Amino acid sequence: MMLPALLFAQGWKNKTLITIGDRNITAGEFMAVYEKNNVNSEVIDKKSVDEYIDMFIKFKLKVTEAEARKMDTLPKFIKEYDGYRQQLAKPYFSNEEATEKLVEEAYDRMLWDINASHILVKCEPHDVPADTLKAYNKALELRKRILNGEDFGDVAYETSDDPSARDTIWNGRFYKGNRGNLGYFTVFYMVYPFETGAYNSKVGELSMPVRSKYGYHIIRVNSKTPACGTIKAAHIFLKIDDKDPMKTDSVVREKAYNIYNEIEKDGSNWDLIVKKYSDDKGSVQHGGTLTPFKVYQVVPEFVSEVIDLNEKEISLPIKTSYGYHIIKLISKSGVGSFEDEQENIKKSVEKDMRSSLSEEAVLSRLKKENKFKEYVKNKDGFIATIDSTLKEGRFVVAEGVDTKKPLFKLQKQSFTVADFIEYIQNHQKKQPFMSSASYAYQLYEEFVKESVFAYEDAHLEEKYPDFKLLVQEYHDGILLFDLMDKVVWKKAEIDTAGIRRFYEDNKSNYMWDKRVKTIVINVNLPENVARAEELIRQDISVDSIKSVVKAEGLKGLNIKSPYFQKGDNVDIDETDWVVGTVRVIPSTVDKTTKIIKIIDVREPEPKTYKEARGVIISAYQTKLENDWLKELNEKYPVTVDEKVLEKVKKCY
Repeated sequence: MMLPALLFAQGWKNKTLITIGDRNITAGEFMAVYEKNNVNSEVIDKKSVDEYIDMFIKFKLKVTEAEARKMDTLPKFIKEYDGYRQQLAKPYFSNEEATEKLVEEAYDRMLWDINASHILVKCEPHDVPADTLKAYNKALELRKRILNGEDFGDVAYETSDDPSARDTIWNGRFYKGNRGNLGYFTVFYMVYPFETGAYNSKVGELSMPVRSKYGYHIIRVNSKTPACGTIKAAHIFLKIDDKDPMKTDSVVREKAYNIYNEIEKDGSNWDLIVKKYSDDKGSVQHGGTLTPFKVYQVVPEFVSEVIDLNEKEISLPIKTSYGYHIIKLISKSGVGSFEDEQENIKKSVEKDMRSSLSEEAVLSRLKKENKFKEYVKNKDGFIATIDSTLKEGRFVVAEGVDTKKPLFKLQKQSFTVADFIEYIQNHQKKQPFMSSASYAYQLYEEFVKESVFAYEDAHLEEKYPDFKLLVQEYHDGILLFDLMDKVVWKKAEIDTAGIRRFYEDNKSNYMWDKRVKTIVINVNLPENVARAEELIRQDISVDSIKSVVKAEGLKGLNIKSPYFQKGDNVDIDETDWVVGTVRVIPSTVDKTTKIIKIIDVREPEPKTYKEARGVIISAYQTKLENDWLKELNEKYPVTVDEKVLEKVKKCY
């Protein structure tokens, strides 16, 4: 008596929770998405269901519109979707063939060193669907901000969940944030999804959100250069210690350049100079030679310099987080031939998350899981009817063959003689050195194998709910991006009149703080400082100053006239914001001098359209999207059954 009651009690999950236009979404469907990561008994804030259902509805409204426009039938979508699905299905079909392809892929990637930046939106592998969707949408928003003109490093510093993006103090020492720049790497160094996202991206372009076990990544490849392989280099290292007056940055920098000049005069004394000056005691006795390294094993500033050096060439002093280095390149191994590297790559693949079972092991597993049953008598009986036409590559079916007989079965699906005949006709080749029977059995084994894998592939969504949800996420995500790009983002870019109107209506929201307009002259030659100061103190425009400089042939002067707000530049902040103020600032590091003149002080005022264009476009896109969602709500009326929703909430 209890079982029917229990089934009846659960029957509400088949009731419609959400109606979007003529599409009904049951409570069970919604809960399957919500429970994608098996929350079990964890306590969840009930509001998360309300928040998620609102996002879910907006998301599904857009997907419904995309499907109504038949965007899921376009070749571009189908190609992209099939590509994602194949990638997602790979773990279910790990085999030797796949391993070989991964080895080839890894070798192709090994030929290149990549420098990439990323923004991480953290999302744990077992996060609830609401958080997963939030993370994905947040990643899309950050990507959009950068596409709209914001600096990648600024956005990374502000928003990335990778703590290395920001400045930090650890053990009393200051570490400057990398602003999202991960430095250099090559194959096998990053987790596979991230690696794939990086290697599949062009230099300078922004990837779509890439999912890894850490969350969603927005990736920008900064450079892609021929692989250095193993690098051998020597260096002279000068340590910076701000607590020691003799080892401050400026002092060490000057010392480094003096050492470089000494090397320039007599490079043959490299070993002696290393012993005399280098602070790296571990390498001093070996001419500064470092342990051979890969690009991902040292700081990116060091690698950037080494990449451009020729053998035996010595670099100018470069600064890293450790201090100053003068580098001498000894050699770069590059990458060996595919034949030379193949075995090592294969071992790495087998240890990596790409690792897979052999094809036969996978086949055996799938047969068992799908209750493979073979009708041996029917198989042998049919093969006995096959004559020499098969080995000649022109198979003819013998008279009287019952093509409806089953050869094997997977679950409840039968594969008949007729199916095998079709396979033979599509795959037969001349086989002069095999009997027709042997060839027939070979083809049969191949037919079974392909049928088992095809059956599994066709039922992946049914067999693995998580796979189904993930594939659906990609399906809907691609549609969403393509439609948003068409309806909102590109529309905003070309609707210049609409953006102008939006700017005029909202310009008070886009204000400059108090600013100063300046003339700034950077003087690199000490003998020209007096003349530069004389010119800047005159009541003439920056263009007039440039004309005089050109006429007099003054060298080493860089003249600009920018605006500054508080916080933009420390030298400007420390200058009196009074028109006519002139400040001369000699460098404490080298012989350069900066001369500043305040020529105008501007009170807070609206930014011009040109100045605010990036944020205006972003805000206008938001307006377009909100207006569009209202239209979609009218086109596809949305209703939520509150009684069913309350039952959903009680489950969590």
